[in-house]
Amino acid sequence: MVARAAYKQIPPVSLAFYRWFTASIIILPFSFKKILSEKKILKKNAGYLFWTALTGVSLFNTCIYVAGHYSPAINLALIGTTSSPIMAVILARIFLKEHISWLRISGLVICISGILLLMGKGSFKQIFMLRFSIGDIWILLSAFFFAIYNILVRKKPSSINPVVFMGVVFSLGTLIIFPFYLFEKFNSPAADWNINLLLIIIYLGLGNSVISYFCWNAAIAKLGAARTALFGNLIPIFSSIEALFFLGEKITVIHILSAAMVITGLVIANFKTGNSKIAITRENMTITN
Repeated sequence: MVARAAYKQIPPVSLAFYRWFTASIIILPFSFKKILSEKKILKKNAGYLFWTALTGVSLFNTCIYVAGHYSPAINLALIGTTSSPIMAVILARIFLKEHISWLRISGLVICISGILLLMGKGSFKQIFMLRFSIGDIWILLSAFFFAIYNILVRKKPSSINPVVFMGVVFSLGTLIIFPFYLFEKFNSPAADWNINLLLIIIYLGLGNSVISYFCWNAAIAKLGAARTALFGNLIPIFSSIEALFFLGEKITVIHILSAAMVITGLVIANFKTGNSKIAITRENMTITN
């Protein structure tokens, strides 16, 4: 994970700031004129936009990057991937009154079991041998904030254009981070700038922010917060495939079995009992590192 890979090169708040500053610079040319034309609507919903930016931009990823300084990558993936969907489902039920059927709960359990199988390399005993640290608390906080963000996105006023929404939330979230970035800048070692770190920030700003958030927000609007969160369980599966192509790592029987369990869980969770019809759509689901 990027949070763990870059922790020796740049402090956590600085990484979060540069990520979202880059994302804001990328999206503002496409949203600035529309932001001006919708300024009355945005002003009316200023409080909503503030909380959305705070949870989904300022706090979510910053907590992950702080966690990367304390916890190994496997803890970040295990705790973040398994806890966020559970929190999202619970919050969606409480605040959005989304129906949580027994099929969805069963699918969630199967998805999480598949992730645990992957993280434990085929042995669930290894999961209980993991050592937890203060970093794990940070990753739990990040999962909680992202679950709140999912709920808030579901409540987005339809009068706000999606591109405008992202431009405002990214920019506002960056501004919230800025004073903490300045404090860290003058009280922590300087970032070790090189081409690798620059590429990481571009990747985070464009791929893991602009593109992935647009897809994620669109899916929440169509599928609902709880249902969309379940697709986050695909992250370790995609990570394994990427490792095969980019790192030359081997795909084992455990990877295949884990992927099968996650996909089976998603199918069950998205099965409509009323008309016995599968309801999975083609939205491309991704999450931030």
